[in-house]
Amino acid sequence: MDKTRVGCWSVAVLVLAQTLSTLLTGGLPELRFVGVAFNAVAAFSTYLLLRRPDRNRWPLVAWSAGFFGWHVTGLLGLAGIVTTGLDPVFSLGIEHQLSILYHAVLATMAGFAVHLLLPRPKER
Repeated sequence: MDKTRVGCWSVAVLVLAQTLSTLLTGGLPELRFVGVAFNAVAAFSTYLLLRRPDRNRWPLVAWSAGFFGWHVTGLLGLAGIVTTGLDPVFSLGIEHQLSILYHAVLATMAGFAVHLLLPRPKER
């Protein structure tokens, strides 16, 4: 399996985990709708790239980078390093350390997805 497919499948797992956590945790219905909509668009981008791996992968790289930034912001906010005022959005409604672990794992997964999906120079 090449790096593009591994990157796509890691984004698929990331989107699934984000969607499940969005739906299972409480919160404002508007925020849940926006989260599920973003994840649906990212899942569709993943599907398109898996279907034709020779096509442009930049949209999926951008989604992965955005997810990385979101989870790093959540991680820093929950750890108390920065104050964002978004703690209720980043908290999963369960134990605080588990919310931090969730954001750490998904930030790492999104970072690796960006690394795997970035185009490589052609070998000669």
